[in-house]
Amino acid sequence: MDTSDAHIQFDDRGWCDYCNNYHRNIVPHWHTDERGAQELAAIANQIRKDGRGKDHDCLIGISGGVDSSYVTYLAKEKMGLRPLLFHVDAGWNSQQAVNNIEKLVDGLGVDLHTEVIDWLEMKDLQLAFFKAQVPHLDTPQDHAFFAGLYNFAAKHGFKYILTGANYSTECVREPLEWHYHASDLKQMLDIHRIHGTRALTTFPTADIFKYKLYYRFIKGVRVVKPLNCVPFHKEEAMQELVDRFGWQKYAHKHYESRFTRFYEGFWLPRKFGYDKRRAHFSSLILTGQLSREEALRKISEPAYSEETIAQDFEYIATKLDLTVAELQQIMDGPNKTYRDYKNSMALIDFGTQVLRALGIQRAIIR
Repeated sequence: MDTSDAHIQFDDRGWCDYCNNYHRNIVPHWHTDERGAQELAAIANQIRKDGRGKDHDCLIGISGGVDSSYVTYLAKEKMGLRPLLFHVDAGWNSQQAVNNIEKLVDGLGVDLHTEVIDWLEMKDLQLAFFKAQVPHLDTPQDHAFFAGLYNFAAKHGFKYILTGANYSTECVREPLEWHYHASDLKQMLDIHRIHGTRALTTFPTADIFKYKLYYRFIKGVRVVKPLNCVPFHKEEAMQELVDRFGWQKYAHKHYESRFTRFYEGFWLPRKFGYDKRRAHFSSLILTGQLSREEALRKISEPAYSEETIAQDFEYIATKLDLTVAELQQIMDGPNKTYRDYKNSMALIDFGTQVLRALGIQRAIIR
């Protein structure tokens, strides 16, 4: 991490606040040894007990990436659960993502429910974010993913959602300058109001308070993060999935989506100077999965080749009904931030402070 995070702080040793937070607030409460195994077993027993008589005892949102794939494998094979996999098709799946989901469904004998987002609505919302000139282009896709998952869980009486969220690869979170809250429905609808042209009649929505408060405390939907209870080494996990299921690897975190690859590997670093690999690699450095020297070498190189960038640029433009020149004109426009549009940041920030005080939120989010 560097000063592309405008609020980063360094102590006299040269350690940044992310490193200090990791050692002070995460490591003492993160157990992947026998204590974690016992915690995971207790969670699994409770889920199985509460799921008796039902076709499925938990819901797992799956993208085809390593985190959601491995938690699916863990849930079925090692926790003895009967998960229903839930996938949101927002129109940007890579071949690897489709293959990986199919391999897990077939290899584990689990059921899959796919929610397909209306492409005309999805396209209009994504175009609105391009025109808004904000860094967080992935908000429409991310919002569809989590809103679709939580809405489905609440509607169909699921009491447990298992996610691939974990400290091992996510103990350093991207600052909000780079990646604003996809759960801020107020902001998403304001950007669409200004720049959109089509009503969002079927697009799944749920603001942060609906799924954090109403779904949790009224509907009883609980989020479980099994990967925090077991040793989870990214490269070893991917190789295990490859060997066990014929799973396919991809270049970087979240690159199972072609749109996310473009957004993280090109739009953010070229237009704004934000490289999310800094956060991703920092997590791997802190958890002993990558040396700092190797991370510095990787960060000095482009996320992906100029040839692939050119192909993706044309593909993105065409799929959004733009010419390459029109997309380039948007790319060259004036940069803006989430602060230029209506947002719920004050309330979200207050909620984050409460969660930190309660010891629920340990990673830095700012």
